[in-house]
Amino acid sequence: MARTIADLPDHVRASFPYESNFLRVNGRRMHYVDVGPRDAATVLLLGGNPAWGFLWRDVMRPLLDAGLRVVVPDQIGFGLSEKPHDHAVHTLDNHAANLVALIDGLGLKDATFVCHDWGGPTGLAAIAVRPHAASSVVVMSTWAWAEPSAEFHHRVMPWKLMHAPVVGPYLLGARAAMPGRGMYLSVVDREKFVREAMAAYVEVLADADERALTWIWPRSIPLGHDADLARERFTWLEAQVRRMRLPAAVIWGRDDDVFTRDVFTRHWTRLWPHAEGPYLVTGRHFLQEDSGAEIGEILVGFVRRVTGQRR
Repeated sequence: MARTIADLPDHVRASFPYESNFLRVNGRRMHYVDVGPRDAATVLLLGGNPAWGFLWRDVMRPLLDAGLRVVVPDQIGFGLSEKPHDHAVHTLDNHAANLVALIDGLGLKDATFVCHDWGGPTGLAAIAVRPHAASSVVVMSTWAWAEPSAEFHHRVMPWKLMHAPVVGPYLLGARAAMPGRGMYLSVVDREKFVREAMAAYVEVLADADERALTWIWPRSIPLGHDADLARERFTWLEAQVRRMRLPAAVIWGRDDDVFTRDVFTRHWTRLWPHAEGPYLVTGRHFLQEDSGAEIGEILVGFVRRVTGQRR
């Protein structure tokens, strides 16, 4: 039987007090939260590795207080969604197709897509094939191109070591480096993260066999090499993104050392010169942990400007 939010420890449910929903997408069970008025403007919150809907808990509160509908899926492989171990399941195309199936299944249209980490490539690819689903888009610590690549991903320590053929599955699979220490190092207020949040990420990836995506997915990040596994798909994706004319905004953590703001926000503004921002907030790569409420307020203002919706 699938685990739900109701099955999680009390402290997790207290911070994320929503009802679990499931949808069958491409033969896999996807978990999602869907709260707020169904006839309100919709905000679709898309996360990545190794997070799940819990990451958005502080972002959600201002959105719900503003009367918006909020949909938060867990990517297949994370959270309370099904976690297949098969490498072939975890391509960019397959994960984008999962989001397309969710969009179709829920009948989403004219939503604001908020894309963080792998929620960027997957969410933007979904928009490319379901343009009616999006009325606007917000990007946060993410990318959608083959180059420029992040300097972080070229380092021997910790990145290349973590994703070596034998060491990677051991550290990330057996030893749970992500979640755990990997997320811990990617927030600013680490004491608060340990006290209030880290256990919620470890809890839903407690079984080593369920952590496959934490080390499979990063190997698809292009590093500017001809042998990059997903170089062709990211080249396609950048061309799609460059043609998008949706209202857009860029939000970034000031201290993000995974996707550094100097390189990555600059490239986003080249692709989308019309985009608002970048709005800089306190945060590293998982900026929602440090500035969730502030991000939520930025999103409320953006959605109101785009849709004309008022309280």
